[in-house]
Amino acid sequence: MPFFTDQTGRYIQLQAPARRIVSLVPSLTNTLHQLGLEDEVVGITRFCVHPDNWYRTKTRIGGTKDVHIDQVLQLQPDLVLANKEENVKEQIDTLNLQVPVWTSDISNMADTVHMIHALGQLTGKTAEAMQLVSRIETAFASLPAPIRRYRSLYLIWRNPYMAAGGDTFIHQMLQAGGFDNVLVDETRYPSLSSEQIQELQPDLLFLSSEPYPFKAIHAEELQQLLPQTCILFVNGEVFSWYGASLLHTPDYLMQLQKDVISFK
Repeated sequence: MPFFTDQTGRYIQLQAPARRIVSLVPSLTNTLHQLGLEDEVVGITRFCVHPDNWYRTKTRIGGTKDVHIDQVLQLQPDLVLANKEENVKEQIDTLNLQVPVWTSDISNMADTVHMIHALGQLTGKTAEAMQLVSRIETAFASLPAPIRRYRSLYLIWRNPYMAAGGDTFIHQMLQAGGFDNVLVDETRYPSLSSEQIQELQPDLLFLSSEPYPFKAIHAEELQQLLPQTCILFVNGEVFSWYGASLLHTPDYLMQLQKDVISFK
């Protein structure tokens, strides 16, 4: 029986390619769909909104932070997919006592490529995983070098303000788009006061659509702090969803570059 190591260093054992899968991570759910695992995926979270037909038809087992463990076990999965950052460790540890749990830990593109290949091995979709990786790498290779790089701040939360640091996947996507993160030396998602945001004086301020849904009124408040800064709303999925979603990221980043030029 083959052993697999997840991205947190935990070993799991599968007797055969997984045939009943529960995904606790929206990005992974979307990737499983891209790999052609329609029948194998039996459970998802309420945040797994892509693809739409899965959201409407698959069993939903709670959220990423409040997994209904009894519901998961009732589905009799032979594999559960989790993420170190998005899921709660205690819940994952509890599930792992009764079913193999493969946990991803994504900070950059290399982690994403490793994750996709691993999903292919876990599910018997190795060829499909290789093809998906090739398509993603080709898409990013076509991304043109930006005409200019901008000092950028990416906010994910309000009250308190929280931003993406230099060791996050969001940071990697900013870099790919030609946007230099002013918090490159910070880790994870530091909290910022209004005064600290003023001191940073970024060229660009990105307000993400998730996890906090920034609105126009919030942009107006921040514009008072940063009158010289260009403030733009961005699709949080593009910057924080890894896996199959990356097929569409380069096109979005190219359009964002054009939007910035038109605003500036």
